[in-house]
Amino acid sequence: MMHVAAGVLVDGAGRILIAQRPPGKHLAGLWEFPGGKLEPGEDTAAALERELDEELGIAVDPLSFEPLIRIPWSYGERAMCLDALVVRAWSGEPAALDAAAIAWRDPRDIDPAMLAPADRPILAALRLPEHYPITPADLSVDTAITHVRVALARGERLIQWRLPSMPLTQARAGAALLLPDLHRFGASMLLNRDIEGARDLGLGVHLSAAQLRELDTRPLPLSQWVAASCHDAEELALASRLGCDFATLSPVMTTASHPDAEPLGWPRFAKLVEAASLPVFALGGVGPGDAAVARMHAGQGVAGIRGFGAMASRTGFAPSLR
Repeated sequence: MMHVAAGVLVDGAGRILIAQRPPGKHLAGLWEFPGGKLEPGEDTAAALERELDEELGIAVDPLSFEPLIRIPWSYGERAMCLDALVVRAWSGEPAALDAAAIAWRDPRDIDPAMLAPADRPILAALRLPEHYPITPADLSVDTAITHVRVALARGERLIQWRLPSMPLTQARAGAALLLPDLHRFGASMLLNRDIEGARDLGLGVHLSAAQLRELDTRPLPLSQWVAASCHDAEELALASRLGCDFATLSPVMTTASHPDAEPLGWPRFAKLVEAASLPVFALGGVGPGDAAVARMHAGQGVAGIRGFGAMASRTGFAPSLR
């Protein structure tokens, strides 16, 4: 497997640098994060330092790199492991020395379709926050709306709308009432299992593990989040093949709702996430205070129901959080 280092340069305005692959190369015309493969005997940081000098003409300090995400990927028979590192400081002005063009973009304004497929999970990791709260299942629609509005006011920017005991049309109507709030806060909401509702409302969808096995193609365009509930390596692989943007992996710890389910534990969680090809939130027996622990174990952050209702979350996209 080829090992590749990618640099996510973030400037003072929060923009990131992307580079367009030149004519004649694999995936020519698509955009990517600058970097390249490790030479024999090189570690990831040293390789990225060299590649950024060769490709952009800038000097960086490897000690300042921040790990973002590791992506195993395969382009047909070409297998690779892509290590993405955030870079915030450098000397020199980046130039397109080995690319058709370079551009600075707000990560929220980048169309994932313009990126090479292996680079799309990197963009997702940049956009996603460290918390993914889920509405409690036993709420009425009105109470759930209030729950989401309070969470938005306190800083949450990614929420799963899950009301399994409510009729689908009623739950969907409640989600529609939150559209102005989501727009005002620049937040995203995913409907649990409701693909049709997500498509109609322009929201994301969070798929069940059963739906992963039923679907053949990604159910929504790349402009709308698609996530999935996963519990093992097989389901994480299914989520990646379907083109999901991120997943939850559970249960990490023992939970009151599923006391008989064997927890993964943090070491097993990390092993599964490192082999996954998309950002993964820890779910099950974790709370907001465990976000740093999840990141230490290769996770994007934490998801959950209990403990998320009355907490304040940081804002911004992921490079400001990691």
